[in-house]
Amino acid sequence: MPWHAFAAFAALAIGGAQLALPKGTTRHRVLGYAWAALMLVVAVSSFWIQRIRLIGPFSPIHILSILVVVTAPLAVWYAHTHKVAAHRSAMIKLYLFALIGAGIFTLVPGRIMHTVVFGQ
Repeated sequence: MPWHAFAAFAALAIGGAQLALPKGTTRHRVLGYAWAALMLVVAVSSFWIQRIRLIGPFSPIHILSILVVVTAPLAVWYAHTHKVAAHRSAMIKLYLFALIGAGIFTLVPGRIMHTVVFGQ
């Protein structure tokens, strides 16, 4: 699923920039929409990745995907309605848990990304 990995890497880079750059600017808004869209691509595309099957064709990571599909639009709505603290909290949690946390698990031996990053 190359576009899943591409979207995840792009979200990782844009999200890191978003956390470091000034908030409330046009750039922040534009990159924020792009980041939220990338997170949705990562989450939705994960449903076609079914190498670990614990519950039918799904694994516990798919629960996180559902959470992202709900939380990313909600976090954008928080920003739109000027609920800055809720927006900040939701976005930071998405970045840390859904992107960084889940990303670490892709590096476990036997997974495709482990082979891509570390070789055989």
